[in-house]
Amino acid sequence: MNGVIVIDKPQNMTSHDVVAIMRKRLNTKKIGHTGTLDPMATGVLPICIGRATKIVDYLTERRKAYSCEMQLGSATDTQDAWGEVIEQFDGEYPDAIRIKEVVLSFLGDIDQIPPMYSALKVGGEKLVDLARKGIVVEREARRRTIYSIENLEVRHHTISFDVTCSKGTYVRTLCHDIGMRLGTYGHMTSLRRTISEPFSLDTAISIEDVTVESVTSALVEIEAALSFMPKVELVGNPKMIELLNNGVKLDLNNRLSLSLDDGFYRIFIDDIFWGIGEAEAQKLILSKNMKV
Repeated sequence: MNGVIVIDKPQNMTSHDVVAIMRKRLNTKKIGHTGTLDPMATGVLPICIGRATKIVDYLTERRKAYSCEMQLGSATDTQDAWGEVIEQFDGEYPDAIRIKEVVLSFLGDIDQIPPMYSALKVGGEKLVDLARKGIVVEREARRRTIYSIENLEVRHHTISFDVTCSKGTYVRTLCHDIGMRLGTYGHMTSLRRTISEPFSLDTAISIEDVTVESVTSALVEIEAALSFMPKVELVGNPKMIELLNNGVKLDLNNRLSLSLDDGFYRIFIDDIFWGIGEAEAQKLILSKNMKV
């Protein structure tokens, strides 16, 4: 079994829990996910199976979209409703117009400081493990992009919106930062991932429904999972095939003389998907051979 299945992750389960369940039910160890969801969060979790584990990094880089709700008035140590309240606001709240202005001010490139309660490592130790010991360490801000904020609603002290963002964006940190910019504090109360490009909830199945049969019928083939990459078609010959299978880094563009933008391409040889090619300075190298 080789391909990608989209799981609708339930609450109170880690991404690694999902992988462990999948390995047991499908009786295979070659399984990995393409982007961690916190236990509190639900929604799209693409799972790569078999040879598809080779494309995890390419899928992880893609945009994500979420439906989110947050509450103004208090900040928590985890930046979500599952944490301990560490700050409370007792002043006058801004009106809905001002709240929407501040939320939308986060559109575009932002510098985001990762939360202490996260799996990122500092000095070889996870931040979350340090946080549980009461240790707070300095973290460098990371550049992230908020591509869109839609369906923005303000109901008293509750804000809800749909956000599309770059990989590595912490939506609970976005909620925390919105509260700080408003001067009221704030924390995330719910999060559902609706898209992890190119996958959406439309094709997701529940973890309870996972069987060999259900996964086989819903499995997305590797080349289809990489549909966001342009396609390059080649005519093969025995010598070229032998060299590629032996790991020789051939410049495939010698056979095409195409004007290629730098980036990744799906490589097909004689109408068969071979893997991922990387183009740089008009050279095209098969960087990930999916046939071996």
